[in-house]
Amino acid sequence: MRRRQFLTLALPPVLESCGRFKNRAADTGAAQRIVCIGQAYNEIIYALGAQANLVGVDYSSTYPPEIKNLPTVGYHRALSAEGILSLHPTLILHDNNIGPENVVRQLDALHVPMKTFTAKNDSVAGTEALLREMGAFFHREQRAEELCARLERGMEAAAEAVKKYPDSPRVAIIHFGRASNVYLLVGNGGGGDASTAGKMVELAGGRPAIEQPGMQRMVSPEILARSNPQVILMTEYGYDRLGSMEQAKTLPGVAETEAARRNRIYRVPEHDLMYFGPDTGESILRLAQLIHQ
Repeated sequence: MRRRQFLTLALPPVLESCGRFKNRAADTGAAQRIVCIGQAYNEIIYALGAQANLVGVDYSSTYPPEIKNLPTVGYHRALSAEGILSLHPTLILHDNNIGPENVVRQLDALHVPMKTFTAKNDSVAGTEALLREMGAFFHREQRAEELCARLERGMEAAAEAVKKYPDSPRVAIIHFGRASNVYLLVGNGGGGDASTAGKMVELAGGRPAIEQPGMQRMVSPEILARSNPQVILMTEYGYDRLGSMEQAKTLPGVAETEAARRNRIYRVPEHDLMYFGPDTGESILRLAQLIHQ
């Protein structure tokens, strides 16, 4: 009984209406209080110029820099229903990669309007489809077309620039998993962020050094020693947590790699590496300059 009373009190009055409001909130991006959970979604919202009604984001959404001025509702896989409800959202946008499951069930039970877009930004074509879908939702169709054209131009420029590099260095990616609080080696393939990061390295003219699919904890030095990457890319949160390249070399197996011996361990913004977005062409150019220098 106490829990039921708390949930009733926590529910913003605007959400206590009925299905009529829920349907309207899920079908239009106008005049709302939006909590958006998903890095790519948030980047696109800002690129579209549709951020006026954004009142909260997940902890991993850090780009563009001004998004850091918004309240956060927790890591996307470790959300708090109370934190979300405290912002009185009229709509939650998410990329279908949220948790824990009990929080999702709780939000469903409270009839909090939620929406996930159909298109997936796991390729250039998928990103363009997502830009157009979100552009239509927020009534920014023309801006979405401009962003698609920018993405295509950027990809063409990146492909042309990469042609000048004669070699394809072996590149390992280290990502810090904030949900599990561990450093992870990103493999080549396996779907999700791992697959996208591998594609980014290849588009930048490199070869993913870790052949295993998905992501795996850095508990043994053997994997890195065996792959012996010439370049190591670390996403910024994990790199900054250590504080320096020398500290990065203390992770299992890193010091034994060619990358460590040649001081080719680089800090990379997560949005440049882990997902496709409107400026992916520019991101690939930056990655190419790093791994080929």
